[in-house]
Amino acid sequence: MSTPAKSPPVAPGRIAAVRRFNRFHTRLVGALGEHLLCSQYSLPQLRVLYEIAYASAGKPASAAQLGRTLGLDAGYLSRLLTGLEQAGLVSRQPAPGNARRLTLQLTPAGSKEFARLDAASAREVAGLLRRLADPEQSQVVAAMAQLERLLGPAGARPEFILRDPAPGDLGLIVQQQALLYTREYGWDWTFEALLAEIVARFAREFIPGKERCWVAERDGAVVGSVFVVRQDDETAKLRMLYVDAAARDLGLGRRLVDECLLFARAAGYRRIVLWTNAGLDAARRIYESVGFRLLEEEPHHSFGKDLVGQNWGLEL
Repeated sequence: MSTPAKSPPVAPGRIAAVRRFNRFHTRLVGALGEHLLCSQYSLPQLRVLYEIAYASAGKPASAAQLGRTLGLDAGYLSRLLTGLEQAGLVSRQPAPGNARRLTLQLTPAGSKEFARLDAASAREVAGLLRRLADPEQSQVVAAMAQLERLLGPAGARPEFILRDPAPGDLGLIVQQQALLYTREYGWDWTFEALLAEIVARFAREFIPGKERCWVAERDGAVVGSVFVVRQDDETAKLRMLYVDAAARDLGLGRRLVDECLLFARAAGYRRIVLWTNAGLDAARRIYESVGFRLLEEEPHHSFGKDLVGQNWGLEL
């Protein structure tokens, strides 16, 4: 019977280097302060808000799930949640079909406050990266991804990152989405014209604070995207949700839609709508899971196919 291989010894210098990096990182992100992002909240409170925000957009989280995800002691987590409840940011509600199980959701005030803090965090990180040239920014992001892969749970898949578009991205998004719909649904080249029109209008008439594009990147490659554009003062429109086949089953589509909803709420929209076609089942399941409802549908012939166009909407 063979004995299991022993782990190699770790040199003291390497231990010291990791500890030095940890001290540098906590100073860099301000984790040692009592409050973060010029707010009244601590790092653990903000992390709890983050987890609830992304869970409650679909299936609400529970305290037990949060504890497992964050590795927090049940008593400490309970005190964090009580503080957030007292601040009016989090509510506990009976789970559908099981009144004895309580789920956690952000209140309307909590959603608004989280969107503000999330935007502040993004600005803070942008300020850090802005000091670097573009190749150096890519090196930092790649190094972080490598740390996640090497030190994360065994077998964990590489994570994607979401960012604003860079030069060349918009044309690439049009090309990749057109190719995907041709390959998977048989749509012809005229679909590319629609995509190009949407992207051109977004770039030409972009309204800061009211419109946004997210580009999903994995290991340096663009693997998804989505747009939010202004339809009118009270209505946002979700457009061109796209996930590359190489990034399926990572939760990317859901994450992109969640970002759209958080942004639309923070921007002051009262509702968000989208147009799609019957038969795009993966996207439909995401829309339904976050609360979109089918408003109307109508047959049409486009992109070389007989299709059924659908309008979906969600009150924010």
